[in-house]
Amino acid sequence: MKIKIGLSLILLGWGTLFAQQKKKQHKLPNIIFFYADDLGYAETEPYGQRLIKTPNIQQLAHEGMRFINHYTSTPVCAPARCMLLTGKHGGQSYIRGNYELGGFADSLEGGQMPLPEGSFTMAHLFKKAGYQTAAIGKWGLGMNNSTGSPNKQGFDYFFGYLDQKQAHNYYSSHLWENETKYPLQNKEKFVHTPLDSNKATTQDFQQFNGKEYAPELMTAKALTFIEKNRNKPFFLYLPYTLPHLSLQVPQEYVDKYKDLFHDKPYYGQDGYTATPYPRATYAGMITYLDDQVGILMKHIKSLGIDDNTIILFSSDNGTGFNGGIDYRFFRSVDSLRGLKMDVFEGGIKVPLIVRWPNHIKANSETDLISAQYDLMATFAQLIQQNPGHSNGLSLLPTWLGQKNKQEHHQYLYFEYPEKGGQIAIREGHWKAVKLDLKKNPKAKWQLYDLTTDPWEEKDLAAQYPQLMPHFDEIVTKEHRPAHIQEWEIVANKMIKK
Repeated sequence: MKIKIGLSLILLGWGTLFAQQKKKQHKLPNIIFFYADDLGYAETEPYGQRLIKTPNIQQLAHEGMRFINHYTSTPVCAPARCMLLTGKHGGQSYIRGNYELGGFADSLEGGQMPLPEGSFTMAHLFKKAGYQTAAIGKWGLGMNNSTGSPNKQGFDYFFGYLDQKQAHNYYSSHLWENETKYPLQNKEKFVHTPLDSNKATTQDFQQFNGKEYAPELMTAKALTFIEKNRNKPFFLYLPYTLPHLSLQVPQEYVDKYKDLFHDKPYYGQDGYTATPYPRATYAGMITYLDDQVGILMKHIKSLGIDDNTIILFSSDNGTGFNGGIDYRFFRSVDSLRGLKMDVFEGGIKVPLIVRWPNHIKANSETDLISAQYDLMATFAQLIQQNPGHSNGLSLLPTWLGQKNKQEHHQYLYFEYPEKGGQIAIREGHWKAVKLDLKKNPKAKWQLYDLTTDPWEEKDLAAQYPQLMPHFDEIVTKEHRPAHIQEWEIVANKMIKK
């Protein structure tokens, strides 16, 4: 009898050990997603930047996979965030443009059009799998008192800017922690105040500074969240405001570059804050962002969770075009056509770096054509959850080096109702574009061969008229009516040309 009991205990012990090992083998990975704001395709070293130093992002690329044909879902802030978090492209997303509510003053803070009740977001996806979720940075999808509050959209914790107009000021009077105002030691200031170039003094420029720099606080909150949840699976979405205007960064970062670029003062004539060193300040902002990547990478290593943490780095759209930014000087989008608010390559082609030790091959690169609305499906496959009605395909096989299992898009679809109304389709080497659809619903297609003309300079539409009906059919298939008239740019599904 004793022998049987002893044998049973041994078997039970082995069974428990096997169950623990199996559980360990299938431990859910943590996700940290750095989502830069208005960072151009070529503004970091892994994508060819030569003037701005980004050693930590470079290290991330050396230790992970670099995507060279990756696209945002649309070329401006709020809808890009909506499409990322819901897995929808521009023809089917609930939010398709920057629909501003309220004003710039603290007393008029109203945010942007909110996500509706019943939305299924990436945060909801992770919650279903037992993750702790946080969004730290810029939200832009609804205020605290709306259905779009991050705490109502699957995030356990939020810290940062709810209203993206407030995010124009890096020294704002307050941020938000969950649904409560978080006061800062900065005075309220309207940053879109130009200076008189004939009278401006050093003190005039300094009026836009403050005591507490918002991104520094965001990093501190991110470190706290990671520390608190180190023994649980977590999803940390980090939509930092950097390097979106205004041009503001701590002086030590300006000093890194101010003697290098032959800077001339920017007086605020094209919006946002004036600064004596616009090039140096912009470069300093990108280097500051890079430092935050380094701080968090170091932190997860110190906690011993590095091997089980996936880090992603991307941007919401191409480089900005006003407010003192010198995108030509930095070759911010390489030599691509277009900037923020354009469906040409410079407006929608963005970096994507993914790092996962022992799973993703280090220092690797893929030319897979992909979009940010693919990430919902990717994460769903990773954590074995249903992605809902997503327009995307999982990129996980490419991450894991399983090219034979990777599905491919027949095409990527872009629909953007602002700046006149624009549509773009990337299908293989072809890029089809329509512009000014609000004024001209019968606008003709432009056609570019990205293999020979990545700069989209030579319109080949007249040489390939047989392709135009095909692109019309794609629009008819992919477009759903927008819920507000301002965003409806497709007449009768499609007027064929």
